[in-house]
Amino acid sequence: MESLLVVNNVDKIYGKGVNTLKALDNISFTIDHGEFVGVMGPSGSGKSTLLNVLATIDAPSSGEIYIENDNIAQIKDEQLADFRRSNLGFIFQDYNLLDSLTARENIVLPLAIAKKSVSDMTEKVDEIATTFGIQSLLEKYPYQLSGGQKQRTAASRALIADPKMVFADEPTGALDSKSATDLLEKLSKLNELHETTIMMVTHDAYAASFCRRILFIQDGQLSKELIRGVHTRKQFFQLILDELAAIGGDADDVI
Repeated sequence: MESLLVVNNVDKIYGKGVNTLKALDNISFTIDHGEFVGVMGPSGSGKSTLLNVLATIDAPSSGEIYIENDNIAQIKDEQLADFRRSNLGFIFQDYNLLDSLTARENIVLPLAIAKKSVSDMTEKVDEIATTFGIQSLLEKYPYQLSGGQKQRTAASRALIADPKMVFADEPTGALDSKSATDLLEKLSKLNELHETTIMMVTHDAYAASFCRRILFIQDGQLSKELIRGVHTRKQFFQLILDELAAIGGDADDVI
């Protein structure tokens, strides 16, 4: 099977002349269909820049990024929005819910924009809300929801259109430990049962332990890869902690 995501020699440079900053330096890797991949590294290492470039939020300075047969590094701006809407899902730390819409209306937005039928939208919302345990919250507004409930609503919105790939940027960063665990277990279950392909940037070793593979980034370059394999999640957690300590992550990188 061909890889879902192929990244070849990607650079990202900010500024010009003596003020240039190379945020990404010759990055290459692949992600296969059905993988749950974490990206970790010290603050300022380039992990969020990498996610933004892969998610078409920002453009690489050079290199190739293929999602299946599409080189997204070469798609024109006016076509990127359509590609993003049809193929990608996003989960952000700060939820990005629309305050004037109910949870149901927030979740259904991608399908409404795609002009799906009302019956199809209703069925899909009920299905994804059941998966994330928020059926009773669908008519509530964001201000009536807890942080964990908001993030499960945001995750439902990201997944409702069955995207080829989901990008999660510190999705547990604003959550308490119980809400974080609940979200991570739901994402892990979707990955296992439906082979949902997820790439998650996180500083949190506990969150990363739910992934199947971790890419470590330092100074804009990939420095190491950890594969969970036959390890339990608890064993993988310890391996991640050991690696973060070895690369000199900040104190809050090993929470």
